[in-house]
Amino acid sequence: MSIQNKVVVITGASSGIGAATAKLLAKKGDKVVLGARREARLKELVAEIGENAIYQVTDVAQKNEVQALIDLAVQKYGRLDVLYNNAGIMPREQLADAKYANWEKEIQTNIMGVLYGIGAALPVMQKQQDGLIITTDSVAGHVVYPESAVYNGTKYAVRAIMEGLRQEERLHGIRSTIVSPGAVSTELNQTIDNPEMVAEMAKVFNNSTDEQRRMAVLDPEDIANAVAYVVAQPKHVTISDMLIRPTAQEV
Repeated sequence: MSIQNKVVVITGASSGIGAATAKLLAKKGDKVVLGARREARLKELVAEIGENAIYQVTDVAQKNEVQALIDLAVQKYGRLDVLYNNAGIMPREQLADAKYANWEKEIQTNIMGVLYGIGAALPVMQKQQDGLIITTDSVAGHVVYPESAVYNGTKYAVRAIMEGLRQEERLHGIRSTIVSPGAVSTELNQTIDNPEMVAEMAKVFNNSTDEQRRMAVLDPEDIANAVAYVVAQPKHVTISDMLIRPTAQEV
């Protein structure tokens, strides 16, 4: 299996899973095209990676910015092998809180951001009769729990969208995969808009010993390794879903 010289677009690339994946794939020889909102972080990451990386400031909630990111990849490298829809937010609130602004942001980022990526990538991949679209889903897209109904809903929607993509595009040589992590040490937790939940999450992410923490929380590199495995599969192999939990996670 080889993943060298593939052109990979990654959203949510400025930190966490996106940054770890960019570093790993570029090290293996891929060309990574990075999109995120924070230009300073993107510049630092591209400088660290070197010649195999370029970037463009991208807010996935804006259709034209996602299209421009895909266009950059094709203009620079002449093709698009992989789109990794990785950007997402997780405010976490009860439905009774009626935080409509949070809900709208979750839907726009977690669902529409994925759809904007798919919509921009498909014409290129259909023309190539080849391509792979990966989306970061979540364990939250497989189980429902309190103070997360809207987030759960966005992640269940991603599962449905990606399965529909698989069925519609399977005869065009286009594959689809969702990677569904459990608890991962990333900046996603900084998007939580719920002080009590922040305190509860801190208990999980700050266990008393390194070994306890390691069993309870994944590193971004763990998910990057999974993404790299998916990218490395031959064209006739589709991995539809990968559920990746830290060993001690209950849900």
